[in-house]
Amino acid sequence: MGILIKPIITEKATLASERQNRYTFLVNTKANKVEIKKAVEAAYGVTVEKVRTLNYGPERKMRYTKTGIQKGQTNSTKKAIVQVADGNSIDFYSNL
Repeated sequence: MGILIKPIITEKATLASERQNRYTFLVNTKANKVEIKKAVEAAYGVTVEKVRTLNYGPERKMRYTKTGIQKGQTNSTKKAIVQVADGNSIDFYSNL
């Protein structure tokens, strides 16, 4: 599986990309900052200045059913906020 899973397009991420040239990606949980930087530069042809990562743990849920208590959890995720050099930009909507 690749390092970059998908870009995150929310109101907050779009505002950061317009104002501060920062783009948000959902990345592989085992990827480090150097690997993320190389993957973004190779995929989009831009120069990356800084990479910030955020680890999110799994969300745990519990249901009470007729047969008893059922426990479950979602997968843990990792986000990367990538700051691109001035003059460079990434267009997520170009290949729709």
